[in-house]
Order: sequence, then structure tokens, then C-alpha cells
Amino acid sequence: MTDRSPRSAVSATRFSRTRFAALVLAGVYPLVTGILYLVFPLTEGWLLWQRTLVIVPIIVFAMIWGLIPFVQRTFRDFLNPPLRQ
Repeated sequence: MTDRSPRSAVSATRFSRTRFAALVLAGVYPLVTGILYLVFPLTEGWLLWQRTLVIVPIIVFAMIWGLIPFVQRTFRDFLNPPLRQ
């Protein structure tokens, strides 16, 4: 008699938050650094909070609609390793 339950057809995986965090960190660091190099010369003389007000929305937009979907799509198997039985 064979087990035909849906769970037997699909191998169980577990999302790795540690791996996801490491990949996002690897993407955010060059993103932030590049934006700082672009924005700082244009905002010379501005206060820190003013520069941050310009930079943060750019970074959030780039992460939500670019970096995070790219990481999830590209590293799907790495982020969802099979559960050990």
C-alpha cells in the first residue's frame, strides 16, 4: 500500500532566515554604499537627517521591488533547504 498524501509528493523544506539575512546584507551593503557615493556630492552642506530623508526612500524602494525579489528568485533552493528526516 502506497502513501498518496500530498506531503509525500512534495519534499518538505524550511525557509532559512539566517541565509536570507546574509544574502540581503550582501546586497544592501553595495546598494547603500553606491547611493551614498552618488548622493553625498549632490547634498554637500546638508544636515545628516536631510541626507537620510533622501537616501532611505531610495534604498527601501530598491530593496522591496528589486533586491529582495531578486534574492528570493535566484537563491530559492539555497533559502529553502529540505528538512532532514
